[in-house]
Amino acid sequence: MINTLIEMFSYNFLVRAVVVGALVSLCAALLGVSLVLKRYSMIGDGLSHVGFGALAIATALNVAPLSVSIPIVVAAAFLLLRLSENSKIKGDAAIAIISTGSLALGVMIIAWTTGMNTDVCNYLFGSILAMSKNDVYLSIALSIVVLLLFIVFYHKLFGITFDETFAKTSGVKVGIFNMLITFLTAITIVLGMRMMGAMLISSLIVFPALTSMRVFKTWKSVTISSAIVSIVCFFIGVVVSYVYATPTGASVVMMNIVAFIGFWVVSKINLNRQGRKGHKVIKPIFALSALFAVLFLSCSKNQPVETISAPAPAPIVKAKPVDNSPIEIKEKMFIAQTNEIYLNQEDYIGRTIKLAGLFMHNQYTNIDGSEGPVYNFVIRYGPGCCGYDGTAGFEAYWTPPDQAIPADDPDANKPYPQINDWVIAEGTLKQYAEDDNPNKFLYIDLSSLTIDNENRGSEFVSQ
Repeated sequence: MINTLIEMFSYNFLVRAVVVGALVSLCAALLGVSLVLKRYSMIGDGLSHVGFGALAIATALNVAPLSVSIPIVVAAAFLLLRLSENSKIKGDAAIAIISTGSLALGVMIIAWTTGMNTDVCNYLFGSILAMSKNDVYLSIALSIVVLLLFIVFYHKLFGITFDETFAKTSGVKVGIFNMLITFLTAITIVLGMRMMGAMLISSLIVFPALTSMRVFKTWKSVTISSAIVSIVCFFIGVVVSYVYATPTGASVVMMNIVAFIGFWVVSKINLNRQGRKGHKVIKPIFALSALFAVLFLSCSKNQPVETISAPAPAPIVKAKPVDNSPIEIKEKMFIAQTNEIYLNQEDYIGRTIKLAGLFMHNQYTNIDGSEGPVYNFVIRYGPGCCGYDGTAGFEAYWTPPDQAIPADDPDANKPYPQINDWVIAEGTLKQYAEDDNPNKFLYIDLSSLTIDNENRGSEFVSQ
């Protein structure tokens, strides 16, 4: 187990993902207690669909997703609150109308712009392992704000959760604190969507609270237990996802289901003991031990990172000396590590990258029918979306792809492998831009390219 954890946290992007995920899980669990008791827990599902529509708009406008989705989701949350309080449309109906409408709008916008691609699936079902540094910093800052506001107004939230009428007569401004809960929930939903996806984010709000209520009976104990259960289930889910190559969001939800079943069994045992023998209730802390047992069991299958160990095959050309040790993109976490480089390009430009995969040529045709440029890639196949295969990897060239190779240049005589040859590529990560496209593309300026068909790794990777 220790080796597995050390292996996991050797990836910097995975460390950042765990930190953000733990904070978001904690915020969702604390707010979930109030939302479940007020029978308003499905607001998370509704707001997540609104968030998906907002992310679709941000994608179409090519702007930062969080800068668009946060104000839109907050506005939708206040609208839901107002509709449920002052309209003939009740809370559940209002959530259904806004959530389905927003989801439909998001799908339409994406269909007209980028199409139903893998990135869309990340927003629908979650992809915690692909977060930019800006997303991480903003998520941490907003999560801390949510936690501080919850702690400061803890007693007020307790009052309006159990008896709004009594709280109002006691001088509590119920409307303001209902708006506060709604605002904090909206922020938490937006932060959690990247981790869990629009389809699964409501589970972070509902499950920890319901699980804790099986055993604990007071507001304070349920709140503390929900926080612990949420963080533990999230961490175990990430470990299970890493070890068994399962989707992160779905793994976290399954761990919450396991916890719910475990707490339900403990509650039944407690009930039977009280009824038959008058024994004290089993101390609820033992219920958490089942979760830690799952962690140990899930990590017992110690799967080392799969790397290709070739018996020193002869490279096509000799490798040039490099100034720094290469960043090796390994078979395990191949997609996540590639996404990390694309999302945080400024941290990797100029670094030496090493990866193994399939070599591919793409010959493009110009509008007039003549042959266009040839693009060379080192890739692996990954899970796609909506019937399409996905790919992960980099373009690879002996010289920059936006420059012609002079006939007398030594690089002009360097051969490329055949299509589907298994290669080990190493070189410097660089950028180039095309005249008709504002985006910058990444490519590896090759220093060595080794054909190694006898030691092929997995052509399809899931992480």
